[in-house]
Amino acid sequence: MVFTVSKNLCRLRLALLGFAVALSLVACGQVGVSGGNSPLSSSATSTGSGTATTPAAPPVISGTPAASVVAGQNYSFTPTATDAAGNTLTFSISNMPAWASFDPSSGTLSGTPTTASVGTFANITISVSDGTTSVPLAPFSITVVAPLAISGNPPTAAVVGTPYSFEPTTNAALGTSLTFSVQNQPTWASFNPTTGTLSGTPTQTGPFANIVISVTDGFQTSSLPAFTITVSSPNAANPPTISGIPASGVTVGSTYSFTPTTTDPSGNTLTFSIQNQPAWASFSTSTGSLTGAPTSAQVGTYSGIVISVSDGIQSASLPAFSIKVVASLTLSGSPATRVTVGSGYSFTPTSNAPAGTTLTYSIANRPAWATFSAASGMLSGTPTSSQTGTYSNIVISATDGVQSASLTAFSIQVVLPLAISGNPPASVAAGKSYSFQPTTNAPSGTALTFTIQNKPAWAAFNAATGALTGTPATSQVGTYANIAISVSSGTQSASLAAFSITVTSSGSGPTIAGNPPSSVNAGAAYSFTPTTTDPSGNTLTFSIQNPPSWASFNTANGALTGTPTTANIGTYSGIVISVSDGTTSASLPEFSITVNQVSNGSATLTWTPVTQNTNGTPLTGLAGYTVYYGTSQSALNTTVTLANPSLTTYTVTNLSAGTWYFAVAAYTSSGTQGLKSNVGSKTIN
Repeated sequence: MVFTVSKNLCRLRLALLGFAVALSLVACGQVGVSGGNSPLSSSATSTGSGTATTPAAPPVISGTPAASVVAGQNYSFTPTATDAAGNTLTFSISNMPAWASFDPSSGTLSGTPTTASVGTFANITISVSDGTTSVPLAPFSITVVAPLAISGNPPTAAVVGTPYSFEPTTNAALGTSLTFSVQNQPTWASFNPTTGTLSGTPTQTGPFANIVISVTDGFQTSSLPAFTITVSSPNAANPPTISGIPASGVTVGSTYSFTPTTTDPSGNTLTFSIQNQPAWASFSTSTGSLTGAPTSAQVGTYSGIVISVSDGIQSASLPAFSIKVVASLTLSGSPATRVTVGSGYSFTPTSNAPAGTTLTYSIANRPAWATFSAASGMLSGTPTSSQTGTYSNIVISATDGVQSASLTAFSIQVVLPLAISGNPPASVAAGKSYSFQPTTNAPSGTALTFTIQNKPAWAAFNAATGALTGTPATSQVGTYANIAISVSSGTQSASLAAFSITVTSSGSGPTIAGNPPSSVNAGAAYSFTPTTTDPSGNTLTFSIQNPPSWASFNTANGALTGTPTTANIGTYSGIVISVSDGTTSASLPEFSITVNQVSNGSATLTWTPVTQNTNGTPLTGLAGYTVYYGTSQSALNTTVTLANPSLTTYTVTNLSAGTWYFAVAAYTSSGTQGLKSNVGSKTIN
């Protein structure tokens, strides 16, 4: 193909991309670029009236870096680089190991890694540049390996006819191909070049000296110090004995300790040795005691441990044993602290026990509505409405047979499903006030949020209480349908059935009047019946909002009656009685009824005026006192606020028979409440 560029060629550079081309130049005219076989790999420049120069060939770099180095030994690699044009070459490197240095003039990479640098350093790239073109060497890696080491304490005594065995250990990584060798191998012993095991049954007495066991990974070699095995006759003094059962496990942070029991009929001095000693433990050659406290970094199983004793002539060994280091057992998890009646509850703790560990779980203060799995620790169940309440101090524990762990004690509160109720008046006359407030079964103090759909334009809605109130105008006569009030606790929601409100013309609906008594003594009868009129002559139906629990209500005449007991003492607020003729309704203003304690005693309190703060500074802004009293010293639940800072006495009345407790606290004009006084008491007969 041919690409043509119409341009004055007093100075023109063409970039040739991705294919071989042949270049022809026309001085101060056009350039034609056509396919061909010329191996141009860089740009060509035309200057003047037709003279072309071919760019110089890039530099060349080569060399094969060593792929590994032993920690503590020097590493060095210098690449070979040439440049046909004779330009000065400079070198650069990327991903240089931290333990190495680099010479940009020669490209030499060198350094001596330490054991802290053991590992693989990958994607190292050395490049050479002639100032125009940079050419890289293929990326390579350098693996820093730890110096090979061999260790172990070979028994130095043996007895004719008694088997002898010793196997050294190395620090080589698992899977490394090793080859062992031995010098001055006793004639009665065999040697395993794969494991380094020297074993056999001596047939002759005498010392077998300068035995050296070595190991190589093909790259480096390590040897044990030369040792001697002295073989004695079976008729020599009785050999020593060694016994004991070492513990097979230890928990991180706990101390491991084992000392074998020995005897020596010969009375010679005993010396102890160990094979495959754990790195976290220390060993006493005079007592054979193995002790230590492993850390969390040393969790694992340490196998092939052999403790031996020698009297200088003969030796004896315990059977090889293992020690398993396990992490301290822990349990974790965040159990839900709330469940709704009829909903399923489930919680399973987690542990740090290694996979395959058998754990046994237990529970304290299990709720009666829940089941518990001793195999998994799962607590689950579905509480019923008869099981509402708080279930406290629940503790789940686990054991692996050696150690135990427990979750922090927790509680589960069983609550009823959130419900909303109430009978909103179905009509209101224009110009009359409308009021409706739903009730819920939420426990006192629960934070609730109310919402409404299709709210009438003439009404206001309280999102904190759910109250729908307002006074429609004559221009707003009509029916307002599909009004829905809902409530949410943040975790549950409930809604009233959708309802309608009909606004009728003023004067056409019923009226309701009356002044309900605002208090009643406990044990006395309460009675109130409203007065109504209805110009339409229709049958009237009465309804009530927030009726006291101790009272009954007559929907035919609106009568509210009942006899409260001492258990009902308190104030019952938000009571609304309404009447409807089927089309229009009217309501009494909201009212309250206070159930009073039967008056049969009083107590006069006297106190010293407060003049100082608890820190001794003068008190300013004293606004009055609050009197606290009740029938329990720990529950002074009734209060009286005395907004007079000059008072020093007050008489509490209407006290029933029994012992009453009293305290007084001052408060300031800013609302700050002081500490309560000492608690006084009086018994009312």
